[in-house]
Amino acid sequence: MSANNPIPGIPSGDDDRGASVIVIGGGVTGLSTAFWLAEAGVDVLVLERGIVGWEASGRNGGGCSHHHSPLFAEEQRLWPMMDELLGYPTEFRPNRIRIALSAEQLTLYGRAVANARKQGFRADDLDAQTVRELVPLAGNNVHAGHYYHFGGHANPHRTVQAYAWALRDRGGRVRQHVTVTGFRRQGDRVTAVETDKGVFCCDHLVIAAGPQTGRLAAMLEVDIPMRAARAEMIVTEPLPLMPLGGIDGNGLYGRQTLRGNLAYGGGPHEWVETEAQPGGPRPSTPLAGSIARRVAELLPKAAHARVIRSWSGIIENTPDGRPVMDRPAPWENLTVATLSGVGFGLSPASGRALMQLVMQGHCDFADLSSLRLSRFSRLEPDWDALQGWLPASMATA
Repeated sequence: MSANNPIPGIPSGDDDRGASVIVIGGGVTGLSTAFWLAEAGVDVLVLERGIVGWEASGRNGGGCSHHHSPLFAEEQRLWPMMDELLGYPTEFRPNRIRIALSAEQLTLYGRAVANARKQGFRADDLDAQTVRELVPLAGNNVHAGHYYHFGGHANPHRTVQAYAWALRDRGGRVRQHVTVTGFRRQGDRVTAVETDKGVFCCDHLVIAAGPQTGRLAAMLEVDIPMRAARAEMIVTEPLPLMPLGGIDGNGLYGRQTLRGNLAYGGGPHEWVETEAQPGGPRPSTPLAGSIARRVAELLPKAAHARVIRSWSGIIENTPDGRPVMDRPAPWENLTVATLSGVGFGLSPASGRALMQLVMQGHCDFADLSSLRLSRFSRLEPDWDALQGWLPASMATA
């Protein structure tokens, strides 16, 4: 893969000047939405200002379990089918173990288990000895754990490739290195997207651009309250494969790759101004040291492993930490989506839901009412300061 075009077979430019549906954002949410639209026979074009999947979509813990979401059941239904549906490997592996290192962690993680069980999903309680038997890298500091007979994990890089290739196979198009500069409108309809590569006409517009979603929506007088944070991931050298690669706990998310690397991340995050962080190198911060320490606590028998790579990128967050998926007024042909940092795992279901919002104005397999923008109608003007979600430069000003 080259720096200019890392997904072979996905061109960085061509001569088209529009589509029935334009999707702004080449992360997993935008690509999945475009895939489901193309699958339904819709002419769709994805515009990405950088490289598809080059931000958090291609670098995350790969988790596929979001019990708190109205899309949870569909997420769980679709992930085992995605390799066949897309026609390319995502490296999805089912099931997951969450390790608690204290009684307090067990109580906290128990809430997720109770929520999943309430929705009909199975989770087994594990004592410390059983955890150590199932997780060879765990240590004597284990308190207890849970075995999720749902969820699992996939390879973010492979999944981004699979969405992009599957979209191409169905006639969809992707334009990389295209920066959106504005919109054209006629009455209550968006008629075209203005970019540094020209004007692209559309019948319907989807904005699913991660941390840029709020800024782009604001150009259309749509207010999406969100703030950007810098997230970090570390990757270790390969270790012997465990029976189950999906292991988390101790405030971490992540997995063991099929090569044996441990790939983990987890807060706290550093709040930043996203426009001050253009694409390109982003040096790691001391947050990576916190992640490495907590991985060593979670999996003591891996404490000797060297960290061989790290990644620092930008993720978006709404005030309540939940996604936004909506058709905001007054626009007749606009759909907006921000997944608030949980976009990868939900992408099969969120893309299908957004496809239905575009084509029929509602989702017929999940109640998305809790994800509408109207829930923020009484939000305090300084909500970000009240929650401490400000860049250090602003917080100390």
